[in-house]
Amino acid sequence: MSNLLSDKRIVISGAARGLGLSFAIACAKQGADVIMLDILESEVQNQANILKEQGFKANAWQIDLADAPNIKSTVDSLIAQNDKIDGLINCGALATGVGGKSMMDYDEELWDRVMQINVKGTWLLSKALTPYLKTSKAGKIVNIASDTALWGAPNLMAYTASKGAIISMTRSMARELGVDNICVNCILPGLTIVEATAYVPQQRHDHYVNGRALNRKQYPEDIDGTAVYLLSDLASFVTGQNIPVNGGFVFN
Repeated sequence: MSNLLSDKRIVISGAARGLGLSFAIACAKQGADVIMLDILESEVQNQANILKEQGFKANAWQIDLADAPNIKSTVDSLIAQNDKIDGLINCGALATGVGGKSMMDYDEELWDRVMQINVKGTWLLSKALTPYLKTSKAGKIVNIASDTALWGAPNLMAYTASKGAIISMTRSMARELGVDNICVNCILPGLTIVEATAYVPQQRHDHYVNGRALNRKQYPEDIDGTAVYLLSDLASFVTGQNIPVNGGFVFN
């Protein structure tokens, strides 16, 4: 076992399932003390307990990225027990049930909720943790966007727009936080086999597999290494970058 993240404390949102859980496991295996956040309180707590039973360092907290006061109170609570934060993965997002409608059929309520969670929630969690990332002297933020924002996936406009915003936010955050030696980067996964994509039509899955330079399905483990690298000291001079990890479906 390598220890690229030894002695680092990493906060991960959306860590109860899917990509967020995979990131938490990968970071823990690299020696990190992981703080797992999710709105699914019992699930994220159970996953943290499993990691601890396996000898890794993990704790879990409930968070609602659509609720600004809840984000602040959650960060206040976890900081009371963990004053040093070295990294943040913004993986929490609303993805299930947001596709399948054209721009003409989207309703405002769904649009607003996607933006509230995916964009505003990412900003507010980053804002709340930035003072503590500054004290690390080498803080890292890894935002999770999507390659849909690069190729313009149809019938998925709210989600695609929200992930395009994450790409732009990454660049602005990198400019603003560089003075405090905080690196901010973004990973753009392709369509990944997780719970949130179970509803995606088979035609869309086939479109991805057939369009990739590497003609196969994508799994969370395909993305873990990039996240670990960006959180590690190996990436201490990498910031403001948006990195597609999609098997070559989109070249950037």
